[in-house]
Amino acid sequence: MPGFELFSDLERNEVNDVLDNGVLMRYGFDGMRNGHWKAKELEAELEKTFESNHVQLVSSGTAAVSVALASAGVGAGDEVIMPTFTFVASFEAIMMLGAIPVLVDIDDTLTLDPKSVEAAITPKTKAVMVVQMCGSMANMDALKSICDNHNLVFVEDACQAIGGTYKGQPLGSIADLGCFSFDFVKTITCGEGGAVVTNNKDYYINADHYSDHGHDHIGHDRGAETHPFLGYNFRISELHAAVGLAQVRRLPEFIAIQKRNYTILRNALARVPGVTFRRVPKGGEESYAFLNFFLPDAESAQKVMAAFKENGIDACWNYYQNNWHYIRKWDHLKDLKSLFPISNEVRDGLKYLQTKTFEQSDHYISRNISCLIKLSWTEEEVNERAEKMAKAIKSIF
Repeated sequence: MPGFELFSDLERNEVNDVLDNGVLMRYGFDGMRNGHWKAKELEAELEKTFESNHVQLVSSGTAAVSVALASAGVGAGDEVIMPTFTFVASFEAIMMLGAIPVLVDIDDTLTLDPKSVEAAITPKTKAVMVVQMCGSMANMDALKSICDNHNLVFVEDACQAIGGTYKGQPLGSIADLGCFSFDFVKTITCGEGGAVVTNNKDYYINADHYSDHGHDHIGHDRGAETHPFLGYNFRISELHAAVGLAQVRRLPEFIAIQKRNYTILRNALARVPGVTFRRVPKGGEESYAFLNFFLPDAESAQKVMAAFKENGIDACWNYYQNNWHYIRKWDHLKDLKSLFPISNEVRDGLKYLQTKTFEQSDHYISRNISCLIKLSWTEEEVNERAEKMAKAIKSIF
């Protein structure tokens, strides 16, 4: 990860095909296309990849979350349970619909803790959104059971986990709706883009219409299409889809490289006293996009990060100190700093953030170091990196 590290003539050929054809928009202009439909081709490829009945491409992973939730009827005043550890887009996408993000603790999988989810359910809860952070997954059976028992929509944000599986099923295809990002730093990139994945035909139709101003996409004359309901513009372009079309066909190649590099690093760190690894639920296989490990305490983690910096080891993060991915530094959410007025219902619904603490999440995130697995590393470079990382960690004990 990310796929841009290995751009090739495959991506260039697909993009040039769009430019030569001249139609950059995914809808309409049927007479000019000469049969060129890159977005439709990519959706078909993704249906095979995710072993799912329906895929709707959108403009970003953030858009995918909003579209997925809206397609299932989540809206004003509804509560959506989500983890404390995720990208800021998760709560942004919920709040854009006028819904209320309810943050709960993670466990040693670095994803949603089922017990915390169960405890957070109220009469206003409409959905649970699991985020498969850093290439791995939550206990999906437990979460699915909770959603089934409480009649809740189950949404799976697998933006960082394409290529991972749980009991043989691709991550992103297990919940009622799955969400993916294909931005510039994802394993599969379109430059910008995302997708909603589902086996529910009604949700798919809603996503198809909602993401294009409510157009029903019936017939071949765009001007004659009707608008069954309100929608917005979350469309992907043919240029972006063309890049993704080449990239998704290379996914097995990318995952194999990630697994090789991940395995080399993990084997080296497994021999270092004090290092333990995130728990992967039984039956799960990571996408190998990140290597996540724990140190004995927060102080040790900070010392290791400093040692990594001194030794020129990049692309590793302690998210406890990060304002993009962890609740601790999301002051703009806690203080509701917004350019536009926020409804009293949402404002009241988020008051809990002023006083609520997340000791369990702190326990895991403060001790965690997450290292990106790059596709461009040679095997020799990975071995050198593994040796340097192990040496740096040993130096602080």
